[in-house]
Amino acid sequence: MTKSKVIITCAVTGSIHTPSMSPHLPVTAQEIAEAALDAAEAGAAIVHLHARNPEDGRPDQTPEAFAPFLRQIKQSSDVVVNLTTGGSPFMAVEERVAPAAHWRPEVASLNMGSMNFGLFPMLKRYASFNHAWEPEMLENSRDLVFRNSFKDIEFALRTLNETGARYEFECYDTSHLYNLHYFYSEGLVKPPLFIQTVFGLLGGIGPHPEDVLHMKRTADRLFGRDYVWSVLGAGRSQMPIVAQGAAMGGNVRVGLEDSLWIGPGELAPSNAAQVKRARQILEGLGLEVATPAEARAMLALKGSDNVGF
Repeated sequence: MTKSKVIITCAVTGSIHTPSMSPHLPVTAQEIAEAALDAAEAGAAIVHLHARNPEDGRPDQTPEAFAPFLRQIKQSSDVVVNLTTGGSPFMAVEERVAPAAHWRPEVASLNMGSMNFGLFPMLKRYASFNHAWEPEMLENSRDLVFRNSFKDIEFALRTLNETGARYEFECYDTSHLYNLHYFYSEGLVKPPLFIQTVFGLLGGIGPHPEDVLHMKRTADRLFGRDYVWSVLGAGRSQMPIVAQGAAMGGNVRVGLEDSLWIGPGELAPSNAAQVKRARQILEGLGLEVATPAEARAMLALKGSDNVGF
């Protein structure tokens, strides 16, 4: 999987972190649009997008919530738009898939297995929250199973395959790679598979270098040349995972969805700042950052003229 161009994906807001945790987390549609465009300007070829309620910042997976920033991003940039089907792990799959089904993006994320999804350790880090839903959501994750059953995944695939979207297959553990291989063997997904291996979230595989090697070896064995590999590290593991993954021939994902930090004890001032830091790492390794057009070619995407926004 040696190559000279590396795709940077930027996940600009997500549903895990809450507004009280950082003043830099985008919440309103305008903030999300500006964050995505700034990340693209900094070197991100793909932006991975969630929506939030502009009043209190809670996740909003209605298609209408995505409309304002989707149109602004498309009018201002050729960046590849990737819409979440993860939404919030507290949501049912039908709600989570609705925005991608409606807006028909080039890429949609897709979680490849059910898992414990432990966010509650973050409660220890903050003395207070601005909104009652924030600590409640974190506490409720003690008893949270993020459901992504085979039935759920097949529903998402059969719904979104009709739109021509391709997928960012989010794999949080080894079993998720095997789950993906099942759908690959059944012909419900076609190569090249864009596999995003996720490290460091409580409930999934850890961020140790051996964990990264294990996921890469497993994906190589299961998919051979039929996949494009990418990595993301949660929290403090973000940039170390970027460095290891890129050195091993992978693509990388950063953004405030995955980590609020840019260094020890230092909040990232923006998504673009994380993209720039990742770019410095890549270029220090002698690698070049892929443009949106190059990412489209690498992932065999349908092109921005064929989306629904």
